[in-house]
Amino acid sequence: MINNLIKGWYEEMKKVEDYVRSIPDFPEKGIIFRDVTSVIQDPEGLKLAIDGINGLLEGVEYDMIVGPESRGFIFGVPIAYLNGKGFIPVRKKGKLPCETISTEYTLEYGTATIEMHKDAIRPGQKVVIVDDLIATGGTTEAIIKLVEELGGEVVKIVFLMELAGLKGKEKLTGYDVDSVIVYPGK
Repeated sequence: MINNLIKGWYEEMKKVEDYVRSIPDFPEKGIIFRDVTSVIQDPEGLKLAIDGINGLLEGVEYDMIVGPESRGFIFGVPIAYLNGKGFIPVRKKGKLPCETISTEYTLEYGTATIEMHKDAIRPGQKVVIVDDLIATGGTTEAIIKLVEELGGEVVKIVFLMELAGLKGKEKLTGYDVDSVIVYPGK
């Protein structure tokens, strides 16, 4: 019994940060890679992550959740489920079967194109964007463009982690952006 009490107390004290694996000098020297797989493979880590993201949405009125593949799906779908909302996938070009809208955006070493079904959002719908990480902000900026092209209103953007040193939040000025964990570096 005492062991169970101690175990329960210790688990209550853990934070989602405790489950993030930090890998120095990956993919290049001077970078600390923040690995989300160590969070989602642990039941308690995953629960803390979902609860943390969901907590950032307290008091926010919205109709739909939008998330990019693949980790936006991992975190966005359970949030949609918990709150009785629908989920809209944003995918790489050529992966969605119906009529789509698309936008191209800049990556660190090139460009990428993402798409969303043309009928995914009705004009006036309030949308929350959910993803695992904000680094440079390019993917999220592109998602905002798609949502707004369909007449949706982005009311909140939430991430599990933010790499503040890459200043991605600056691209999202004018939007309500929040993260469960904020790392000061890259």
